Amino acid sequence: MPGGGIPPGLGGDGLEIIIVLLIVAILNGAVAYIDEMLSDLVPMTLHADLYMTREGGGSMVEVLFEILLGFGVSLIILKFLKKGFECYVMWTDGDPDSEPVYLVTRFIQAVAVAVCFPILYGWMADITTSLTDELLAAIGVSTNYDWMAWVNGLSSAGIVTAIFGLIFVISYFMLYFQFLMRGLEIMILRIGLPIACAGLLDNDKGVFKTYMMNFFQSAVSVVVQIALCKLGVGMMMNLSVFWGIACIVLAIKTPRFLSEFMIPTGGGNGVVNNVYHSVRLVGMAKNLMK
Repeated sequence: MPGGGIPPGLGGDGLEIIIVLLIVAILNGAVAYIDEMLSDLVPMTLHADLYMTREGGGSMVEVLFEILLGFGVSLIILKFLKKGFECYVMWTDGDPDSEPVYLVTRFIQAVAVAVCFPILYGWMADITTSLTDELLAAIGVSTNYDWMAWVNGLSSAGIVTAIFGLIFVISYFMLYFQFLMRGLEIMILRIGLPIACAGLLDNDKGVFKTYMMNFFQSAVSVVVQIALCKLGVGMMMNLSVFWGIACIVLAIKTPRFLSEFMIPTGGGNGVVNNVYHSVRLVGMAKNLMK
């Protein structure tokens, strides 16, 4: 049209109706996937290998774990012999006056955790699933949603509500992909744990401490994200669009939020040592002044 005006017969209300109908058409196409996505989120994240097999990928977790288990146990044995030789023969590492039984105890602990980890992980997965189910039951969130009724409600609620509904669906897809990545992350942590168990031979547990902190952070993130996701969906079903979007956005940011206080930043001992040496220097300066 000359001058870029609105075509004849198509006023502001007509343009708004077209935009709403376009958004509703997009949401109708997304609803078919959302129904499947809401089911089995916890098992899918904690046992990603099984769902990859179901989707035609192939699960090699058990095979890879057995390979790394043999490598990890060999690494634990070598590290045990190295620390014992350097501590009690060469006297170059650790405290030679400490009882050898402590090193042997840590060695047995490292091997036991590496070998028994699949059983321990199965227990943790069952506890996490049970906890999530109880949380969802407590907040009254059900997985049986009438998405078509929700979309039809958006079509009659106006363009603003429809746009927020579209934003919610896009955010939900982003969260779902985050669940998939979280599942892959947990799967990698499961496979590599036998190597991390070598850190148990150190007095401060070495890399094992940070490794397990990452592991539990991933599990806790899954629980919080699923609870917020289901709560957000429940809010959107009642057309509480702002609360629904707030829940889904917070669910996306949950891992970063938890990492601020669940992951050790390190350097704590360095700070303490710096304070200690500073106090010592001040004391020495006072003695010199006297």
